[in-house]
This record gives sequence, structure tokens and C-alpha cells, in this order.
Amino acid sequence: MEWIDEAIVLGSRRHGEAHAIVELMTRDHGRHLGLVHGGASARRRPGLQPGNGVRATWRARLDEHLGYYSIEVLSVHAVSCSASPHLLYGVTHLAALCRLLPERDPHPRIYAALSATLARLENPVAGAAAVVRFEMGLLAELGFGLDLSRCAATGQTDDLRYISPNSGRAVCGRAGEPWRDRLFRLPAFLAGADALATDPYGELRPPAEDIAEGFALTGFFLRRHVLDPRGMQFAAARELFIATVTGESIGRAVKERRR
Repeated sequence: MEWIDEAIVLGSRRHGEAHAIVELMTRDHGRHLGLVHGGASARRRPGLQPGNGVRATWRARLDEHLGYYSIEVLSVHAVSCSASPHLLYGVTHLAALCRLLPERDPHPRIYAALSATLARLENPVAGAAAVVRFEMGLLAELGFGLDLSRCAATGQTDDLRYISPNSGRAVCGRAGEPWRDRLFRLPAFLAGADALATDPYGELRPPAEDIAEGFALTGFFLRRHVLDPRGMQFAAARELFIATVTGESIGRAVKERRR
């Protein structure tokens, strides 16, 4: 068995004295692990840092085996050569999100969205907006997408300001105003968005409040539909990333919104 694919490194762990088991998010083969000979060496480790773009050749005698990777580094992500905390937290969180996908199940749109999100991550504001969009896209990919196309109460497609926590559908200002304390606010940078569009932002720079609201929204539905049924929690990197890019914790932002 053999295939060649483009991929993004999600992580690696030492195996034995000098080797490493590397986890990749590939374009056509999904989240896939393999053994890299010498991957734990000082020479090979920098190329296997999370976020790096690679071309991977995977070989195994049988499809169900772990197999072996030959790795060619195509691009080195900024997190590999930067001390910026938000980059480290962001890449760690994105890798943890990808692990919610079944192993070896192709998700080419998630791969494209991950690549686009990593490209924006160096800028804290644009990167944070991209991570929110990635979380929303992951919900859709797992079958729990939010419906932001029209108001759940009136059917209108404009003035969408809220999201129902019960249905995950948008609600317009007129219909939602009496219930605003029970609804999520829909940030402008998410309204009418294609969750997995690869470059939807232009020069948009949402305010920190909108970013915090976006994380509150996606976090609620990811917990309800994906994490809680599996007995899981978000990796600590998510909260640290949010605190770094917004200057406050998501918990405090949600608490203040519901007062």
C-alpha cells in the first residue's frame, strides 16, 4: 500500500530512541498517523512541528497498519520560529479540533479551511476570527451545522442578529428582541457566512467583543453535540488562545453577556 498526499502536521510523539509517530491532516486521506524513521532527531524535529505544510508518502503492507511516512517539508509555519503565545495556543487548539474527526476519513474542505486559518493566525484578530469560522465549519462537517441563512421565526434573510441555543438557527432583530437574554448574539463577521469558505474575510477585523461572542456561540454547540456525548472537554489551549487575543476569558465574556 502506498499513497502521496499534501498534509499539515498536527503533532508528533517520540517512538523509541530516535523515531516519531507523526499525526497529519492530509488533503485526501483525512487525519492519518504514521511512523517517521529518525523523526525524533534534532535534524528532523523542526520539520515536524505542528502547523508545518508537508508532502507525505505513506507506505504499509496492509491498509490497517500504522505504516511509515517519508516527509518533505513544504512550508514552515510561524509557530515553529515564533515565541508568540497566541500562535502556539491557536495551532494546539486547531490540532485538537481536527482530532474530533474520525481517523482516515477524508475531509478535504476541513483541510482547506485549516490551511487558510493557519495562514491568518499570525495576525491575532484576523486569526481569531478565522478560528471561530473553523469551529463553525467543523460543526457543519460533523453534521451539526448552524443555519444562518434566514430567520427561524419569520423566514426573512436580513437583520439577522441572534442565534437560538435550542435550534441553532438565526433569529432576526424584531423576532428576537423580546428574548435577547436567552439568545446568542450573532456577530456580524459570521452572519450569512459559508462556514468552510477558505478566504472569507478580506481586511475584516472584528472587535474583541464580537470574537468573544463567536467563540461563545461555537463553543456552546461543540460542547452540546460533539464533546459532551463523548465525555470530553476542550483542550486548555482554546481558553488560553481566546484570553490572549481578546484580553479576557470566554467565561467572563459569556457571563457579562447574560447579565
